[in-house]
Amino acid sequence: MTLDFEPVDDLTGPGEAKSNLDLLARLFPDAVVDGTVDIEALRDLLGDNASPNTAEAFGLRWPGMAEARRLSTLPATGTLLPKPEESVDWDNTRNIVIEGDNLEVLRLLRRGYTNKVDVIYIDPPYNTGNDFVYDDKRTTSQAEHEVAAGQRDEEGVLQIGKGSDRAQDRKVGASRHSAWLSMMYPRLLVAHHLLKETGVIIAAIDDTEHARLKLLMDRVFGAENFAANVVWQGSGRNDARFTSAGIDYMLIYAKSKTALIQNDARWTEEKAGGAEVTAAARKFWDESDRDPAAATEALQNWWKTAPQDIAKGLGGSRGYKEIDENGRVFARGDLSSPNPRENLMYDLPHPASGLPVRRHSSGWRYSRETMAQKIAEGRILFGEDETVSPRYKRFLDELEDQPIRPVFERDRAAAGLYLRRLLGSDAFEYPKDHTVLAKWINAVTESNSDAVVLDFFAGSGSTGHAVMDLNGADGGNRRYILVQLDEPVKKDGYDTIADIARERLRRAGEQIVSNQSPDAVRTDTGFRSYHLASSNVKAWDGTPGQLNLLESVDNLVADRTTDDLLVEMMLRLGVDLTTPLETREVAGSTLYNLAGTLFAYFGTDITVERASEVAKALVAWRDEDPGDADTTVVVRDTGFVDSSAKLNFAAAVEQAGFTTLRSI
Repeated sequence: MTLDFEPVDDLTGPGEAKSNLDLLARLFPDAVVDGTVDIEALRDLLGDNASPNTAEAFGLRWPGMAEARRLSTLPATGTLLPKPEESVDWDNTRNIVIEGDNLEVLRLLRRGYTNKVDVIYIDPPYNTGNDFVYDDKRTTSQAEHEVAAGQRDEEGVLQIGKGSDRAQDRKVGASRHSAWLSMMYPRLLVAHHLLKETGVIIAAIDDTEHARLKLLMDRVFGAENFAANVVWQGSGRNDARFTSAGIDYMLIYAKSKTALIQNDARWTEEKAGGAEVTAAARKFWDESDRDPAAATEALQNWWKTAPQDIAKGLGGSRGYKEIDENGRVFARGDLSSPNPRENLMYDLPHPASGLPVRRHSSGWRYSRETMAQKIAEGRILFGEDETVSPRYKRFLDELEDQPIRPVFERDRAAAGLYLRRLLGSDAFEYPKDHTVLAKWINAVTESNSDAVVLDFFAGSGSTGHAVMDLNGADGGNRRYILVQLDEPVKKDGYDTIADIARERLRRAGEQIVSNQSPDAVRTDTGFRSYHLASSNVKAWDGTPGQLNLLESVDNLVADRTTDDLLVEMMLRLGVDLTTPLETREVAGSTLYNLAGTLFAYFGTDITVERASEVAKALVAWRDEDPGDADTTVVVRDTGFVDSSAKLNFAAAVEQAGFTTLRSI
């Protein structure tokens, strides 16, 4: 029996309404009848854990919430068009930049990237009045959307600034919290699917929506998975009425804090200041001809003028100010126990007098056996006699990383200045500081050099820049996926913010490569560019133009290429967009080979003879490097001249052992 070609569009993905229903039916078959959920039956099956219809639920609610939730379950209807001409190193890079509405893009990525992303960083609109341009029900142009939002008048004049006679009305309208929540909710729901079980999301926000975003993320990710509320203090305003402000936040949630704990996750950062002190000590050690007393005196004098942030980075202590006979910097640490225990209450004799030294009231930090070992290693510093309590010799070069601090200060203006210098333009205001992003991405991924990083409010591309910087520093293979709306800027030659992001990534990549040594591990500084577009497959809508059956045989949009079809097929089947690809020309069209697990052929006018030629080429290519995994074959549904050609092709590949045939 010849296999049928299952249409790619008939497939469903995780998180889509049909998939949710199928999953529910498998778990509770009694609650799903004829494709419809029996809510009362489901409530009975859940027992006491199901709340009654009249129950008052705790949590965030707003007008439009149900519709926003529904939007997250809709299957994607669009596609991504590849733009190699906008890209860098298309054939080798594993980074991705996508221009278009991020909700539809997230739905497109859901099938291929569910449980694949290590960290999501987003910097969404803060809903301050002029930064909110998302409308998930719009099919109109950006300008038409701005008219509907009250940001343009009937003549199309943009209503912005204090001079606008509708500035206050616009500000009130744009700040409506329910509209902002309805924009964020479906995006976060889809994002939840994409994270690994050990994945983390970081969401930047300011005071305007901080409280509501916290409640929203509690709802989507679970309050039990809240990890941190990071406070970023920028430069404040001297003319502020109440406080100097200048604060941004980063709300951090784990997909599963339990999974992180089971993996013994530790989010750390290097202690600042250690390198500076070590460098100064090394200089004084050499200049003193390795005399510990002279080197120590020089180091202590240096400390008197050292920057405050060095001491702050070392725990707020200037204690690392002595140099021993081996040239190592050390501090004198406390030997008292933080938790009094009976086995720590023992006498410690002074090495000279043999009398017990003064003991701390809580006992010693170490047991009798460990203390003896520390003394043998020269780590216990006794006083002149037994009346002086001994100290612990703590070396600076043994300082470990510290838990990352949730409050920090950094002037955000520096990021804007850096971007202006990089681009030679001020086309984008207030970019996020890529060095801050790199620090936090590295911390929450525990320096995972293979992390997949997603940012679906990409802005100027700071997240991609941060990922490349991390890879350049440690030779890692991290990947980024950036998504940015086609928001217009029309400044300095840039049409959209996505244009700015791509140019920033090009220049930042060149800068990273130029700073590397010739023998350094090659950093992936490329990216593949895609644009969101309508599907390559025409939707049947019964319009007069589609009633001509001869012209409607081909259901594919004109002017789309076979490369376009390949990308849509990959999205529908859940194939990673950067899967290794090889091509060969067969019977007048391209035969695609995706890592040996999927072959695709989108040629047209395929006769019986050409079908046989394509089938033989496909089988021969597979057999060059046969694998154990099932291999899928996808063809263009309207590519065959008749049913005989289609059946002949299906029979040939089935006989060769292919078991999964699909069509687009």
